[in-house]
Amino acid sequence: MVTRIWLLTGEPAVGKSTAISRILFELRTAGFAPGGVLTREIRSHGEREGFQLVDISSDESEVLAEVKGITGPRIGKYRVNLKALSTLGVIALQHATLESDIIAVDEVGPMELLSPEFRRAIQAAVLGVKKPAVCAVHKRFQDPLIEKLRNSKESTENEITFENRDNIPLETTKDIIQYLRSTDTSDGN
Repeated sequence: MVTRIWLLTGEPAVGKSTAISRILFELRTAGFAPGGVLTREIRSHGEREGFQLVDISSDESEVLAEVKGITGPRIGKYRVNLKALSTLGVIALQHATLESDIIAVDEVGPMELLSPEFRRAIQAAVLGVKKPAVCAVHKRFQDPLIEKLRNSKESTENEITFENRDNIPLETTKDIIQYLRSTDTSDGN
């Protein structure tokens, strides 16, 4: 089967989010419209204080997790904003399935999967339609949805390392563009 879902994994801070951002930039440059969600670090004085959840299509964002200031479940030192996932995150993925050429999810990991609504939205967007998708997947976190993504006959997984993090985005972009040009995904089926 042809690859339609590209999974990027790797150690924390190796560059998974940067790789997805580079892929999306290259796809936009080639005339394609990506959609979905990105996470961006919130830093203060050189220290990571949390993450923002960003709608790729609208650039609207909300705090996804912070060390302080948010009430919600704790993952490590962060408190997770479940409302941001169930509203902004779900809307971004639903919009991507209808309006975008490719769906991106950065990241499918412990924070994001705390929200049942966001979990269902990922499954519907990535596995439920025939549009290409690129997802950053937590390397060690065991979860049934991550296993479904990994076990899909349409997925391929690449581990990003410090040695290959410049090449993986370029190779993945090339593969996605080839898929988009050879497949009619405009109807979302």
